Amino acid sequence: MPRSNPCAQPKPRVDSRPATQTTDQELVRRIRQADETAFNELYQRYFQRVFSYVYLRQRNRADAEEVVQEVFTVVFRSIDAYRGKSSLLAWIYGIAKNTVNNHIRRSRAHDQRIERAEADLVRSAHSLDCYTPEEHLSLRRSEEAVRDRLASMADWHREVFVLRHLENLSIDQIAGRVSRSNDAVRSSLYRMKRMLIDEVESHGVTAG
Repeated sequence: MPRSNPCAQPKPRVDSRPATQTTDQELVRRIRQADETAFNELYQRYFQRVFSYVYLRQRNRADAEEVVQEVFTVVFRSIDAYRGKSSLLAWIYGIAKNTVNNHIRRSRAHDQRIERAEADLVRSAHSLDCYTPEEHLSLRRSEEAVRDRLASMADWHREVFVLRHLENLSIDQIAGRVSRSNDAVRSSLYRMKRMLIDEVESHGVTAG
């Protein structure tokens, strides 16, 4: 199979089902022969149904679109595993179910990781005298790395983070301030927090 990502294209919002459409079996056969045109047709045929299923579980459009892209990438790469014992759509739904569950588990684990790291940072702010000189150095390096990463982010991402964590505004209020959707704000906050925590942990900073 080719290594390119045929999912990287505008996402259709409706299924096109002409009476003379190619059968699923024919699409599978052509996809197995590395026919990306056939994959694109399959993608357009089932995108909306898969997206609707994922969105019901995620309740976040940005996350749902990301998961759907992952679903169809798995479909493309593992098409040889399809044996035809169920309909192709049912097989794709099975992949979607597993992908969503994995994404939810990763998100929960990451949220717990962020909570622990944030608690460590709060304790650290009140107990700097408990650090060894080496830990003080790690903390300074971490702070510098965080500042550098923040400086590389788009202005609206930094504004979202400040409005949420310093001014304690709601998602709706932030979305209005930065002229972005609620989903875009949530995704920005998630990515910013993940970036900050990764920077802190990469420098070995823990609570004293």
